[in-house]
Amino acid sequence: MDTTSRLLMLLEIVEQGSFIKAAEVRNIDRSVISKQMNRLEDDLGVRLLNRTTRSFSLTAAGAEMVKKAAELRLLLNETIHLAENYHQEPRGVLKITSSTIIGKRYLQPVINDFQKRFPQVEVEFRLDDKLVDIVSEGFDLAFRVGEPKDSSLIARKLARNRLLILATPEFIETYGMPAKMEQLAELPAASYSSTSLRVEGIRYLDANDQVQEQRINSVFRANDAEVLLMKTLSSTVFMIAPAFILENEVRDGLLVPLLTNVKLLEFNAMYAMYPHRDLPVRTQLFFDAVREYLGKDKPIWEHGIPDFDRMYQGSGNR
Repeated sequence: MDTTSRLLMLLEIVEQGSFIKAAEVRNIDRSVISKQMNRLEDDLGVRLLNRTTRSFSLTAAGAEMVKKAAELRLLLNETIHLAENYHQEPRGVLKITSSTIIGKRYLQPVINDFQKRFPQVEVEFRLDDKLVDIVSEGFDLAFRVGEPKDSSLIARKLARNRLLILATPEFIETYGMPAKMEQLAELPAASYSSTSLRVEGIRYLDANDQVQEQRINSVFRANDAEVLLMKTLSSTVFMIAPAFILENEVRDGLLVPLLTNVKLLEFNAMYAMYPHRDLPVRTQLFFDAVREYLGKDKPIWEHGIPDFDRMYQGSGNR
């Protein structure tokens, strides 16, 4: 390993916050990381890290080296991207990350077709519902619902993602068809709940276009949208569902939209995120393929919802 590689390893240690996490990202033993940092300090002739058994801190020299390492990584990435753009046919490794449901439903079909068209492109695909650091872990593209919190990333909106209120015909037969939002408080509901988000109501616009929130009686909570969908299909609850988790359940009559005259606020859109403005050819082509597959005007997931364009736009009694 040369000095450049060790500098980039130092940068990863700082970004990950520990030797152990940096070793996990690289899939190597922690002792290897420690040994390489010792060699880097020997190469440069200066101490970079103050280390204890459980933590570390940067020396003044170490902080300066980290800044230079970040500049070095950016320069190397730009050089690689520039070289790749001279290839007539895309090749190399394309690293992608997404949440599980997006990956399985909307990216895997694109990957399959993409590799048929460009067999020299290898794909490394990580499905993870937790946010990952796409810069330090070297991902080319990340696909998520909602705008990124990291302002250093480039984010491009791919498709809208509207909400529905859904129940099965059997549920409606048991509890009756609600006519007003207030009635939802009396019905058992399924809702999303995780360490970072807990859905406790439905936000909508009233007759004066003022935002209101109707509390719901959540009797089942989960941090997985597909699990919530399966629970709703059991006819024991209704749910508030982002359209992208649906396939043909509405078209096939398995689920019925409720209170479609209410104007619901739009759910978080789907975004693609990447660390550099100038994308390599393979990355740009894959991004274009995903956008084409999802649909530029009407998202693919809305095709299985008949008359969805007229639903939840705000008409009649709210």
